[in-house]
Amino acid sequence: MTNRVFYWPVGAVLMALFFSGCVSNKKFTTLQTDYRNLNERYQASQVDLAESKARVKSLEEQLAQERANNASLKKALAALQATLDNSINQNTQGNVNISKLVDEINASNKYIQHLVNAKNKSDSLLIVLTNNLTRSLSRDELQDVDVKVLKGVVYISLADNMLYKSGSYEISDRAGDILSKIAKIIQDYKDYEVLVEGNTDNVPINRPNIRNNWDLSSLRAASVVMALQTQYGIDPKRLTAGGRGEYNPVADNNTEDGKSKNRRTQIIITPKLDQFMELIDKAPDKSKDTTQAATPSM
Repeated sequence: MTNRVFYWPVGAVLMALFFSGCVSNKKFTTLQTDYRNLNERYQASQVDLAESKARVKSLEEQLAQERANNASLKKALAALQATLDNSINQNTQGNVNISKLVDEINASNKYIQHLVNAKNKSDSLLIVLTNNLTRSLSRDELQDVDVKVLKGVVYISLADNMLYKSGSYEISDRAGDILSKIAKIIQDYKDYEVLVEGNTDNVPINRPNIRNNWDLSSLRAASVVMALQTQYGIDPKRLTAGGRGEYNPVADNNTEDGKSKNRRTQIIITPKLDQFMELIDKAPDKSKDTTQAATPSM
């Protein structure tokens, strides 16, 4: 005969103890309170665990992308080294100035490493920026905000039903707390440009002062830019407002859920382009001939 073990729910055990007279009313109440507190803490820990797993997965995906980028750069470096080796083999009969050729390769290698270091630094800052922003938002706010890092750019997508008054481009009172937290992050990273991009679904707009979805998306983006400047003190030189109308959908406009996802405003945070242009300007000058013609032996 198989032995069976029965497990009684904690609540049932407490009730059994109470009615059997094994514990006092006060102790029973205390046990009930402790049970409820432990259950609430357990549920909260499960939610925190799920959120942590999601963050870990995002960081793992970013790490995989960076490893792929580094592998590509290593491949380019190997190609440069192969070029050097080939040049040496092809010019064994001439008086090629090997020293200058080596200097050029070393300069190129140094430049590539400089670009790698700059990119890694920028990507690390973007990851920290994203984590700081995500931690500052409550669970309810995270339902209306989507934060992603794609190819060295931070995308903060805000739902229109949270950000604007219905059918309008005026910012709602509800959006104030979220915009203030985003503005704080933008202020902390002053070396980054900010593009605010409005998007709509494909339903035509019919308002006296709004001609079409181009107008609506642009006006909404401009409203956010003005709020960041006037209410939160963001330098307007860092801000750009743009509207993409209905022409940049992320979901199917044939469903209500898809339309809701397409009605969004994105705050896009990117490194300043002039800093990368300065890096490009510092590239080794390859226009000069670093070799000398070989002198035939007599």
